[in-house]
Amino acid sequence: MTFLDRINEDLKTAMKNKEAERLSTLRMVKAALKNREIDKMAALTDDEAIKTLQSLVKQRRDSIEQYKQAGRMELAEKEAAEIKVIEEYLPAALDEAAIARVVEETIAETGASSMKEMGAVMKAVMAKLAGQTVDGKVVNQIVKSKLGG
Repeated sequence: MTFLDRINEDLKTAMKNKEAERLSTLRMVKAALKNREIDKMAALTDDEAIKTLQSLVKQRRDSIEQYKQAGRMELAEKEAAEIKVIEEYLPAALDEAAIARVVEETIAETGASSMKEMGAVMKAVMAKLAGQTVDGKVVNQIVKSKLGG
């Protein structure tokens, strides 16, 4: 079953159960995946669908920060609820210990020793973690701490 098929089935279930917020989020996810398919002019692979969903989560996290700064907690909570629904379709997120191991391995491989090489380390780490659910900010913080920043 493809991502789109699974979302369509869950959409039907949400409609039957009258889950308005879940339904709205699933419609948005479906539209994002369809738009990506149209842009690509071909069906999405699972990896491409995952990347699309990860970008939706990232957008919502950015929105949450902005809403909190503006004092709009109700909107921040709505975005957080959408993230929970989207994350149901993503692989389990890596914990910080697993990310730290990958960062340490990458630093050893690249021979990086200062903050000047942070960009190269980040690029290599994110390449290794591609296809997995990770928050780039967490990776950034771990890389900074390992490089002494």
